[in-house]
Formats: sequence, C-alpha cells, structure tokens
Amino acid sequence: MIDVKEQISTVRRTLGTRVLEAGEARELTISQVYDTDLDDLWDVVTNPARIARWFLPVTGELREGGRYQLEGNAGGTVTACAKPRSYAATWEFGGGVSWIEVRLTPEDADRTRFDLTHIAHVDEHWEQYGPGAVGIGWDLGLIGLHRHVTAPGTPVDPAAVEAWSASPDGALFMRLSGEAWAEADIAAGEDPEQARTRSAATIAFYTGG
Repeated sequence: MIDVKEQISTVRRTLGTRVLEAGEARELTISQVYDTDLDDLWDVVTNPARIARWFLPVTGELREGGRYQLEGNAGGTVTACAKPRSYAATWEFGGGVSWIEVRLTPEDADRTRFDLTHIAHVDEHWEQYGPGAVGIGWDLGLIGLHRHVTAPGTPVDPAAVEAWSASPDGALFMRLSGEAWAEADIAAGEDPEQARTRSAATIAFYTGG
C-alpha cells in the first residue's frame, strides 16, 4: 500500500497552544508536501467528489457558513474560506467540538504544502491518550491524500484499507505514528515519560495490543 517508514518520515508534526474564548487549547499541526500545483490540491481538499476518493464521503454545503457531514465521522460548519489558500471549520464528533484549519502553500510551481491544524481543549481524553489520539487518524488521512495525488484514478477501497490496517505494515504504521506524536509532544515541553506513556496507550488502542 505504502512505504510505511518513508511516509512517516516525510510528514511534519508539531504541537502548540492557543488561547480561545473558552480557555487555553492545544493545537496539533500535520504537514506534507505533494507533487501537484496549488489549484489542483485545493480541488483535492474541497471538491466533495475528490474528498470521497481519498478520505470519506461528505455531504452538505462546502462553503463559508455551510454545514458538512463526513460519513460515519465528524460534521460541522465551515467558518472561513480563502480560496485557494485556506479554510477553517468546526469539527463536531461524539458530542464534543474542536476546530480544524487547512492551509495550502506553494513550494514551487508543481509542489504544494498541505498543513492541517486541529485545535482542541485539553480534556480527560487528551490527558489519557495525548496528541496521538487525533494525530494517528490524521496520519492515516494523509496516506489517502498522498495516494490520491500520485494515483488520482484509484479511489480508496475501504475493504483494502481495513485489511491493511490489520496487517503487520498497518500495525507498524500506527506504532511509528504514535511514537512520532510522542516526540512532537516532548518537543513542545511535555514530560518525556508522560508523553511516551500516553503514546503507548494510544498505540495499543489502534493496534488492539
């Protein structure tokens, strides 16, 4: 499906803090450069037909002020849109609300950087599992995004993704992603032992072990 170690190594992961009206929140940013131009990558991440080919089917109005719903996952409201550079939305899932921001930046004429920032208040779930609880899921999303950009005619096959996730390569990917998010947590000032304990709990959740 992918070269696991190469995919992990080419993704940039950072953590920070942000002050919201309701208090301090943590922000998690995941980033990768793709071999396509700005306009094409904008279409990849905003066109419902293309989103379904690399991520999940989405319904609703993908415009500022519109509501969206990802099949079997989060929904929310598009809160800002600056085509073809950025958009922001609420991320409403499991009774909780967090926020996402997507930014696209040309690296040159044929390469574009994708940055996604997920902003959430620190809660019991964060304290138990740390950033990997969200980060591993976004790492998985970027696999689909990379595959779509490099092979746009090949849609996501949910059965193949499920089989890969249960394979040794899938388990390796979850572990390396979890460990990478732990290192990002440590770089942001978290106690190393705490960060790695939370990472181990998250990896065990994703891998069943």
